[in-house]
Amino acid sequence: MPKVTSFYTSIGGAAEIAGVSTKTIRRRIACGDLPAYRTGKLIRVKVDDVENTMMRPIPTMAASA
Repeated sequence: MPKVTSFYTSIGGAAEIAGVSTKTIRRRIACGDLPAYRTGKLIRVKVDDVENTMMRPIPTMAASA
């Protein structure tokens, strides 16, 4: 049995993970910032790609000191 290394989600799921609207996810896909994959009529994105592209660390004072 092959090992699954990537998990995919829908545009709505990606928006929920990132805390943004589905329109934002679609814009990021359209401009090429977020890779997407079509499966029939469905569009899927990798959860890892969503986390890496849409999530940014919040700078703190401790990091700059």
